[in-house]
Amino acid sequence: MAAFITLGVMGLVLGLGLAFAADYLKVEIDERIQTITDLLPQYNCGACGFPGCAGFAEGIVEGTVEKLTDCKPGKDEHYNPILEYIKDHPNPDGSLIKVIK
Repeated sequence: MAAFITLGVMGLVLGLGLAFAADYLKVEIDERIQTITDLLPQYNCGACGFPGCAGFAEGIVEGTVEKLTDCKPGKDEHYNPILEYIKDHPNPDGSLIKVIK
């Protein structure tokens, strides 16, 4: 019986620890990255030099991508919505993301 009580208490303590960790240690993700990822062609080919479309979108938001045409399979139908989205959603400090077609 002591083993069941010990395991129950340990489970409760570890569960509370995981709940605490989930609330206070979560990583905030920039919504713009996911939106730009959805606007890209979704080939995940890596031809741009980034690990897939999500990596390229993160590079756009962080400012490491200078030209959208680095995305080889992308076309104007992908680039134009991204440029419009970037124009409407600046950085948190108010500065615009500098990227060209």
